[in-house]
Amino acid sequence: MEALQGAVTEPAWRSKPSWYLVAQDDGMIPPPAQRMMASRAGSHVTEAPGSHAIYVSHPELVAAVIKQAAI
Repeated sequence: MEALQGAVTEPAWRSKPSWYLVAQDDGMIPPPAQRMMASRAGSHVTEAPGSHAIYVSHPELVAAVIKQAAI
């Protein structure tokens, strides 16, 4: 429970590279909001058609983005 009360003093996205996969058919987080968050974080962006659960419908694409981040 103590972890839930902790304060983030510096978000990792401000100092570390990040990657973002925009799910173009997401009904939970609108794609424009996803793009804004990715832009704010300076993320490397990949876009693909898919829902909020894009990791289920397109696991190969998700794995490719993860591999890009690991290089």
